Amino acid sequence: MALSVGTQAPDFELTTLGKNGPEVIKLSEKTGEGNIVLLFAPMAFAGVCTQEFCSVTGELSEYSDLNATVFGISGDNPFAQANWAEKEGIGITLLSDYEHTVAEDYGIAYDAFLPEKNLHMGGVPKRSAFIVDKDGVIQYSESNDNPGQLPNFDAIKAKLGELG
Repeated sequence: MALSVGTQAPDFELTTLGKNGPEVIKLSEKTGEGNIVLLFAPMAFAGVCTQEFCSVTGELSEYSDLNATVFGISGDNPFAQANWAEKEGIGITLLSDYEHTVAEDYGIAYDAFLPEKNLHMGGVPKRSAFIVDKDGVIQYSESNDNPGQLPNFDAIKAKLGELG
């Protein structure tokens, strides 16, 4: 079960591929700067995941105006994520949860991802969204068992507006 509102967000260190190579992003080093939106997606290059992250990329200024930084998290390696971002024009920072530990910590890992399509990969993150405030506390939590269901971005933006 996904972590609930009011819970201290588990800290993490995840890798992204920056301009100068791999970089580590630590959640606790980012929270004091403003609100953080964590968007978990099952995997790179999948149609709905691409749609979601491209849509959010087009609205990054709205999130910035709401004092929020957006991170996209998947279990793909950072090199695959960078290739995906370049190919599709994704402009949010993508973080690699290659070991699926963060998906587990946030309570959003599938036991088996799409077994009906013979994809029995455990640990893949469910399409989920969290808002972590400046104090590291979860203020919004949404997790969807259906990988085709996008998060409620209107609700996310409304909550960010409340948090200031």
